[in-house]
Amino acid sequence: MATAPFIHARCAYSPRISNLKPGSQQAPLASSSHASSSSASNSGLTLSSGTNSGQRHQGLGAQAMSTVTHGKSIASIGNVKNDPDHLLVLVHGILASTGDWTYAEAELKKRLGKNFLIYVSSSNTYTKTFTGIDGAGKRLADEVLQVVKKTKSLKRISFLSHSLGGLFARYAIAILYSPDTYSRDQPGDLANSMTENSQGASFSRGGMIAGLEPINFITLATPHLGVRGKKQLPFLLGVPILEKLAAPIAPFFVGKTGSQLFLTDGKPDKPPLLLRMASDCEDGKFLSAVGAFRCRTIYANVSYDHMVGWRTSSIRRETELGKPPRQSLDGYKHVVDVEYCPPVPSDGPQFPPKAVKAKEAAQNAPNTQNTVEYHEIVEGVYYCPMPRVTEDVSIICSVIDVPLKPLIFLTDEIIRGLQRLGWKKVDVSFHSAFWPFFAHNNIHVKNEWLHNAGVGVIAHVADSLRQQEASSILSASL
Repeated sequence: MATAPFIHARCAYSPRISNLKPGSQQAPLASSSHASSSSASNSGLTLSSGTNSGQRHQGLGAQAMSTVTHGKSIASIGNVKNDPDHLLVLVHGILASTGDWTYAEAELKKRLGKNFLIYVSSSNTYTKTFTGIDGAGKRLADEVLQVVKKTKSLKRISFLSHSLGGLFARYAIAILYSPDTYSRDQPGDLANSMTENSQGASFSRGGMIAGLEPINFITLATPHLGVRGKKQLPFLLGVPILEKLAAPIAPFFVGKTGSQLFLTDGKPDKPPLLLRMASDCEDGKFLSAVGAFRCRTIYANVSYDHMVGWRTSSIRRETELGKPPRQSLDGYKHVVDVEYCPPVPSDGPQFPPKAVKAKEAAQNAPNTQNTVEYHEIVEGVYYCPMPRVTEDVSIICSVIDVPLKPLIFLTDEIIRGLQRLGWKKVDVSFHSAFWPFFAHNNIHVKNEWLHNAGVGVIAHVADSLRQQEASSILSASL
């Protein structure tokens, strides 16, 4: 089996060059956005690309969990009364309920211990998920506030969300966000802090969520870019005409949420909600809220997910997907790759006049022509800078090595907004599972017997949470 890298310091959102990941088996998860303070103090901050096993170090979480100070563990130092001080909110996806988290909740409780209060959200069950990302996000925010008010011992907060629940959580934390109430520049977040500050990012410099310190924001198979575009709603089988005509039909089946996922919601002159959620705007500090978390991790199915495509769940462009590894990381079956993508400075997402006009036409007269035109703007219309090219420009330009140039690409604008933050991206492949086509439910083990192929993913999530917890407690005790 392969072993996870320490930190991939590759150019953000660039295609993979090599799947080689040599190194020690002691730190299979140490590719998160923080680095070991002991490693930093001994040899400086090292960002390993995974090509030199000599540059690998044991992760801070692994060290901290085994550290004993004056006969007490790190956890006991951080929490003398043994009351839960870290709230972990689990958020389910579309047409789902709290029962979706039965296995994950039990496993996380067993692995994380008494420091964590694991709370499964119940405010958006079943058809309530059809009322819009904004409506569900507001209900989730109210629910979290009630939990925080009832549990006085809480100091930190994390989110673990599946599918559509990841978008609910992103909207909720923007409501719960308050800026500049604590400093993130602590040893436990050294790598993330140094990288983002050097890139000129301005969305990861502190803040609180519901009055608590934000630690982890994790999504599993979440359609961050929506579901409109090539193979982003895989059960449509990539058939172009079905993908183009699904948008006007979706609201009849899944209500307001459908129009938001297909980027057709709101007034014509107003950007779609998912585009607004890729920045700070009058509707909320969406990017600052996500940026306040110490670690942002997205798990994505590379194949066999019938609901959410690899590109939208991993916040990547089509040209950046490449061929995924097929070998699982040591101890985490079906987890095949871990990559840290540092922030990429930009002016943020734009909603050009041509997109406004096309959106208005698609809303006012949702015929085939208008729907297709807006679909092409959302998905991306590319042209090859050569005269009289009428065939498939992507094929022609790739053959003659001429770069494609986007005319308008709304999902690319969402990527531009979100990539102003650093993300840890974890790729999951169920190609060798007995039921690979259950990938969307396997990734969070919806049913322990039917979807147990995903137990390695939950183990990976739990160990990541433990590392960040140990890191934050150790930082506070220094």
